[in-house]
Amino acid sequence: MTTSLPKLFKVIACEIALREICHVAASSPHLVDLEFLPQGYHDVPAQGRDEIQRRVEALPAGRYDAILVGYGLCSNILTGLHCAHTPLVIPRAHDCITLFLGSKERYQELFDSRPGAYYYTSGWLECIRRRGLASLQQGTTFMPSNVKAAADATYALWVEKYGAEQAQYLREVMGGWSASYNAGVLIDFDFTRHLGLREQVERICADQSWRYEELPGDLSLFHRWLAGDWNAEEFLVVPPGQAVEPSYDAGVIRCAGGCPAHCASPQSRGGLDPAGPG
Repeated sequence: MTTSLPKLFKVIACEIALREICHVAASSPHLVDLEFLPQGYHDVPAQGRDEIQRRVEALPAGRYDAILVGYGLCSNILTGLHCAHTPLVIPRAHDCITLFLGSKERYQELFDSRPGAYYYTSGWLECIRRRGLASLQQGTTFMPSNVKAAADATYALWVEKYGAEQAQYLREVMGGWSASYNAGVLIDFDFTRHLGLREQVERICADQSWRYEELPGDLSLFHRWLAGDWNAEEFLVVPPGQAVEPSYDAGVIRCAGGCPAHCASPQSRGGLDPAGPG
């Protein structure tokens, strides 16, 4: 009996999903070469797109069977992304929360039924600690309440760089991010339960006067992505030489200038803004 060799995939993904991707990669039938980029590029999408493109272009032709891009559309960070020699495989997701919920349909359902909900995963809680003040200096808005000292240090840097008046304005703007939210929702997984994430999110919710909620996470989209099970409803396969663009429909993304039949977007009956919530 002939057994086919495993494929070799390159993953370029946001560190927000580091634990989840590593967990799923351990059970993938294929070889997976992982590379994680710092969180925060959705705040500066042009810079993020350039950085992802740079990592793609650094890969040698013929080495990988596919390049798996672990980003949602995320403020149009994927627009224009392309590879000259290897297919790109991208989940159809408005932002990374879709990946933790298992499908864009579940994401849309929760987006509609829970307006004002701010979602947390291990990555959202750990990135600020992993990278120190970097997240705060970039203006990232998942800052838990127990980093006040770091926020004060960032304010001091702003005073030094921009002056007291501008620094105060920046602090007021960045400090007002939570006004549109009324709930903190932890996306829970069995393999991260030992990290004490519930206690962290409950503390954030108490400080922000939000209600606390908890939802079971779903890794099925990650599993299909890393297993090479790329149905057109859930994944965009971008042939070499073609670029990504928003589709403005339920498919979220498509190949620029129209897709081949194998990666065509499903028809839309509405949907979220392609820029997504972040």
